[in-house]
Amino acid sequence: MAENHTRRLCVEIIHSHFGPLTARLASVLLTRGRLALLPLIRLSQLKPRTARAAILILVQHNVLWHTRGQDNVEMFEFNVDECLLRMRFGKFVWLAEQKFGQQAADIIQLILDHGKLRPPEIISVLSRCDPKTTSQYTQMLMKLVSGSYLKPSTILSHLSPRDKIIQYEAEEKHKIVGFPTAKELREAKEVAQARLKREEEEAEQVGLKRKAKDQSGSKTSRRKTAEDVVINDAVYFKVNYERFGIHIRNAVIETAARDKFNEGAAIVMRAAMKATEITQLTLSESRSVPTSISNIAMKVPDDANLAAGLVYSTKKVANITCIKDYLGMLSSADNPTPEGRASSFLSYSTSKVQVEFEMIARRLRQNVVESVAQDKHGAEGLRILRLLSHSGKVDEKQISKGVLMAPKDVRPLLVALSADSLISTQEVPKSADRNPARTFYLWYADFNKAYAKILGDIYKTLYNIMSRRRAESEAHDVAAVLDKRQRTDVSQDESLLTRLERELLKDWELKQEKLAVLEMRVEEIIFLLKDLAPLCVNDD
Repeated sequence: MAENHTRRLCVEIIHSHFGPLTARLASVLLTRGRLALLPLIRLSQLKPRTARAAILILVQHNVLWHTRGQDNVEMFEFNVDECLLRMRFGKFVWLAEQKFGQQAADIIQLILDHGKLRPPEIISVLSRCDPKTTSQYTQMLMKLVSGSYLKPSTILSHLSPRDKIIQYEAEEKHKIVGFPTAKELREAKEVAQARLKREEEEAEQVGLKRKAKDQSGSKTSRRKTAEDVVINDAVYFKVNYERFGIHIRNAVIETAARDKFNEGAAIVMRAAMKATEITQLTLSESRSVPTSISNIAMKVPDDANLAAGLVYSTKKVANITCIKDYLGMLSSADNPTPEGRASSFLSYSTSKVQVEFEMIARRLRQNVVESVAQDKHGAEGLRILRLLSHSGKVDEKQISKGVLMAPKDVRPLLVALSADSLISTQEVPKSADRNPARTFYLWYADFNKAYAKILGDIYKTLYNIMSRRRAESEAHDVAAVLDKRQRTDVSQDESLLTRLERELLKDWELKQEKLAVLEMRVEEIIFLLKDLAPLCVNDD
């Protein structure tokens, strides 16, 4: 079962994409948890045929997990993460067009519209209007599959990972003789996770197969067999969201470098990430593979004026010199302290450069919490939060001395910050009876709790944005104009609309554009707090 704000947002997304009947079934699963078909039909109050159709739609679009329980009854469970990622579909299509061109965008959009498709179905739909483009779409499909932008949809992808982890952990625990120790339980969990990861990697290999073909030798007439990799036409493919998430992460890091330094630093940072982009396969990588300065220099555009952001005694400076200076800035070479290390973007030695994704992600996530603290509690609240994030657990008197504020001003701020889940308290009793009068109360910054609270508020904001967008479209006067615009004659010549209808339509489109921009900005915060969370497991 999902949290309240998350549930409402998922229901709104399903309503927007699949309609109210499917949204009703999704709401039951999100509220009740895992259910079989008959209870699901009864609780959703849908006709059996309608409920089965809704289930097939959600399974086709990877939003439902389905598995058989111990009594061999098929159970359905809602995939919350898959549903929330549907808000980025437009960005995925845009990224595919920017990186590979319009044909790649067409393939990605078609698969997103259908959930999963086989290669012959993709090619036949896209090349229906122009059969000459068949070979071009086939080559582009091969490029997307080999670049991991598309991955096969297997039976394992329709099962909940938690079920597999529980099953594998139970199998490993049965192998333990006697009473298991904490170390043995931890090792069993690690083995189960490694086994699941290995199975997922093996399942994704079925998308490509080797095809044997005959080739004539250049020196002899004997025929030799060579292996060529081709796409498996019998496999269904779906979009690999994590591969596109890597490009979103790199764009966020580039923007952060631009905000902290200047345009030249952002160009060098983008070149450093592009130099290792092929090897970036998951968002959980703590740092990139090492690369050389020459590789970074090759990725810098020829028309980039890097010297404009730096001050030199001479007028003409080589680009490689500017790149080295920018790398020194991004690695905080002028501040070789733990504080400087924590604020760096990459590690830079004389020969190798590595982008530090973990440190950047941790800093960006903490910046979100600090921004919320400043917006709600002003500069004084931000000062207290930063003191606690650096000092650990501190009592009220030490906080008052550290932030140079009177105790009477610090106390209400601490209560307000705690009410917003930005900071927490730790009780240290002096005696066994835990008398409050004989107990120390230490304050500390609990970032994990703050992330969860802010994420819930962000989900609520997104739900309000999507509800407002739907309400604007379903208004009586706007809905009438939109229906009229769908007519064939009006769609070809909008001058058939009256002046009042055109003004109403223009005002509606302006509101929709503002809501879309707001949704994109809010969704970027979700990416920082949720998608980059695996990098910051040990946040304190």
